[in-house]
Amino acid sequence: MSLHARMSPAARAAITRQRRSARAASLLAGILGTVLLSLGLALFFLPRPEATTRPVRLHDLYQDKPDLPDMPRVPTTASTPAAPGAPSMRHLRAHTSAPLSLPEVDPSDVVNPGVGESFPGVGVGDDLGDAGMQGDDFQPIPTGLRKRCTAADRLDRLQQAGAPAEADEHVLRALRFLKSTQAADGGWGRRHRSAMTGLALLAYLGHCETAISEEFGESCLNAITFLTDTGMKHDGRLVADTGERHWPYEQAIATYALAEAESFHRALAIHLPGLRDVVGKAGQLIIDGQHESGGWDYAYETEGPRGGDLSITGWQLQALKACKLTGLDFRHLRRCVRDGLDYVGERQAADGGFGYQSTRPAGDAAGASLTGVGMLSYQIWAQAAAAPVRKGERYAAGKLRFEWDGPECDLYAHYYLSQAMFRRGGDTWESYRPQIFDVLMPRQADDGSWPVPGGGAKPRAVGALFADDTPDGRHYRTTLAALMLEVPYRYLPMSR
Repeated sequence: MSLHARMSPAARAAITRQRRSARAASLLAGILGTVLLSLGLALFFLPRPEATTRPVRLHDLYQDKPDLPDMPRVPTTASTPAAPGAPSMRHLRAHTSAPLSLPEVDPSDVVNPGVGESFPGVGVGDDLGDAGMQGDDFQPIPTGLRKRCTAADRLDRLQQAGAPAEADEHVLRALRFLKSTQAADGGWGRRHRSAMTGLALLAYLGHCETAISEEFGESCLNAITFLTDTGMKHDGRLVADTGERHWPYEQAIATYALAEAESFHRALAIHLPGLRDVVGKAGQLIIDGQHESGGWDYAYETEGPRGGDLSITGWQLQALKACKLTGLDFRHLRRCVRDGLDYVGERQAADGGFGYQSTRPAGDAAGASLTGVGMLSYQIWAQAAAAPVRKGERYAAGKLRFEWDGPECDLYAHYYLSQAMFRRGGDTWESYRPQIFDVLMPRQADDGSWPVPGGGAKPRAVGALFADDTPDGRHYRTTLAALMLEVPYRYLPMSR
């Protein structure tokens, strides 16, 4: 007997309905599958948009945060960042995924074969006309130059430099002193506030501290905000009062600090509102303020009879190097630096020392105290092996000594010379190094600052603000001392 013969009419009808439902379901599944397959193929073959990363904007994160008291304000299209609190700093770090790649290409790695049509020091392959820098030449720094951004790497750099490991702790103590003395508006100092703030910011950056650092991030951000706001108020001028003839010092120091801060934070994909625009205007102001002599003078006079001096000029050349590394366009940068280096070379005496306005030292200076300025000016613009550098090295090794408890305590001279001698490397640095670490570290006070140097004797230095027994004097010498201890983090010695 067959199966069908035993089924009732009702059961057969139920089977029929199930078959119809199954066929309908199969048909619907086929249609949906076809549609999905078509969509998948379409998505696969469509051109894919390039991935973009939205920059982290501090004013987006802190828009509900109250402003600092007495913070100078400038009407802008984007609000200026107020001081972030700890939760906001953690939020900012969480949103920052770009690897740290600091744009400080060390010029001592490049030996200029000679001066010709190619401009020394603007980078391999650069073709810079008087129109300025073409495009964005930002480059990640070599791995070896990122070695200031972890404690282990800093200790390794100190060891390679023959410096004591405890130097890093002395730098940290200095940075904590700076943090404790920062004003509510983000600046430092009673006079020359832009210069004092710029020096403190450079000390932070020298230790790889940025706006997202755990301990110093808020202090660093507030310093950047203070200087950026000043520049926004005054169209690139980083001082409030340009009636004081010495303001080119402040302009250059603050520009140097802001330019380095811009490069650091751009490498971290952090956008600080107004910073890049201010750096562009501040750097161009320096270029446009060059004296016809090739140097720089008080009040940025361009045609006065004084003609500038090497002390002012050294800061401008440092600032312009930091500006160049931001990748911003600057008009006439090539010509400006070339003329500046010509001016520096004309200040060198036959014995290798660099003078002030001529080949002669200034005032009561300890010998040719600006020799480090002259050497470093060539070194940062990729002429590390130039004859003026070698002659300056021989002069400095034989004539310039640094002490703390006597008149040869010129911190300003040795701020420059410590960089120049480290870049020379070899026996030069081996011989010079104790004058920095063995002298500075034992003299640091418990609060992280340094006391008045000289041991009661008058320093053999010109404009020795670092020896003033005032809050400004203490801040100035502390930043200079910290920057000198940080030299092994910032640079590589020359290979010879």
